[in-house]
Amino acid sequence: MIARPHVAEEAVFTAQAEKAHRAALRSIARIVEDSVPPQPEQAAHAGILAMLKTGDVLCVTGAGVSTDSGIPDYRGPEGSLYRHRPMTYQEFKYDAAARHRYWARSFVGWRHMGAAVPNASHHLLASWQQRGILSGLITQNVDGLHAAAGSDPVVALHGDLATVHCLTCGSREDRRHLDQRFEDANPGYAEAAMVAAENVNPDGDVSLDPSWVHRFHMVLCLVCGADTLKPDVVYFGETVPPERKAAVDELIQHSASLLVVGSSMAVMSGFSIALRMHRAGKPVAVLNGGPSRADAKADWRWRTRIAPALKQLDEDLG
Repeated sequence: MIARPHVAEEAVFTAQAEKAHRAALRSIARIVEDSVPPQPEQAAHAGILAMLKTGDVLCVTGAGVSTDSGIPDYRGPEGSLYRHRPMTYQEFKYDAAARHRYWARSFVGWRHMGAAVPNASHHLLASWQQRGILSGLITQNVDGLHAAAGSDPVVALHGDLATVHCLTCGSREDRRHLDQRFEDANPGYAEAAMVAAENVNPDGDVSLDPSWVHRFHMVLCLVCGADTLKPDVVYFGETVPPERKAAVDELIQHSASLLVVGSSMAVMSGFSIALRMHRAGKPVAVLNGGPSRADAKADWRWRTRIAPALKQLDEDLG
């Protein structure tokens, strides 16, 4: 089943949806600035190393872990938010034209995201988990690279691009299967549009001129025929599913400390983990290339490049 391209029109939100949409826009626009200065490298390194040697460390990762795999981050110096605003859940749900625009751009961007492979940081964190140094791993990323590197279990807080679900009937479909259906409905489109595309974004889409979006043919849900297919990820303005919240709760309860790696913690779903660990009197450390919202709650703040720092810590762990 194929849907005709939609003519762009402004979404009509309910009052509740409008409130959630505006809150999502504020979250997207949040600028994370220095709240406390980072510590000297030697002191921060020593503090984090001591945490790791003690064990039972809960690790929360963000987009900074995946940049070495070719996936851009949101709020880093070259972050995608400086050139692209992600779609809110309310826009996606209530605006058919917005969904059509997303899938046209995602169909092209998937060629880049689908080809990404785990980097040294993913593999190193997986080894720490296997050695029992980490009590658990929670990622805010939706690229699936921690699982691909061997981390198990992983709480994918914001979901995974590899699965799609229908907002109307709830049915699920593998992203690669959907990609083939898009290819059948749009032969040659991805290759031609990739030449004109700009800025691969962390959510797997690219920037495309509206003329390319108009040429794209959307496919429909295989079960109910609706045009409400959505990647199984948590959009801005959407809540984290209860089962993931429960998994996070359990990890917080059974972990001795928290290590944040590669995240500005700008979004509350991630930042709340640091807040709860801090309130419980458990040590918090942040290893990030720029300022993090969790810095003020952190006992250790190491402002540095992710991969070399993790490698150095691993060598010192022995």
